[in-house]
Amino acid sequence: MTVAPDVQPLAVDSPAAAIRELREAGLRISTARRLLIEALFKAEGPVSAAHLVHTLALDESSVYRNLELLERHGLIRHLHLGHGPGLYLPVARDEVEYLYCERCTKVTLVAPAELDAVREQIHERFGYMPSFTHYAIVGLCDQCAARRTGHRGTSSARSGPEDLHSHGDFVHSHPHRGAHSHPR
Repeated sequence: MTVAPDVQPLAVDSPAAAIRELREAGLRISTARRLLIEALFKAEGPVSAAHLVHTLALDESSVYRNLELLERHGLIRHLHLGHGPGLYLPVARDEVEYLYCERCTKVTLVAPAELDAVREQIHERFGYMPSFTHYAIVGLCDQCAARRTGHRGTSSARSGPEDLHSHGDFVHSHPHRGAHSHPR
């Protein structure tokens, strides 16, 4: 359910503004739709339909139907991290692109301008202008690459509040202990 490029994004900053925009577009705001909108805006990061079904105790078909409708109206979009399910999030005024570590599931949010040099290289070489908002750049973070090769890489990747991780069906941050620990 990819949004076509001609869909005008509705970059709003609150559930109330989203509901107002959808009503102005002639949509009815059912309880399920309102709960989904509120959950998407409340989430720390992108979430899967299955996560929304579980946390909101809504019918699965209703969740998928409403997510598709919200995406068609430009309020939300989805992205893919590695081999996991599609994850949904509100369209933001300041879009970000994603780096995803396939080993530890670390997710790093990147301002699109920071990837312009990579984007330009791909464009010059292949004639495509890539976007990393729908599919993340997948690889190994500096720490996982160092464990694999036995030495620390030279990456300038930042650790901080923009570094999140995925459990497959939602992206969030919190301190981990054990095998999935992320040094801060």
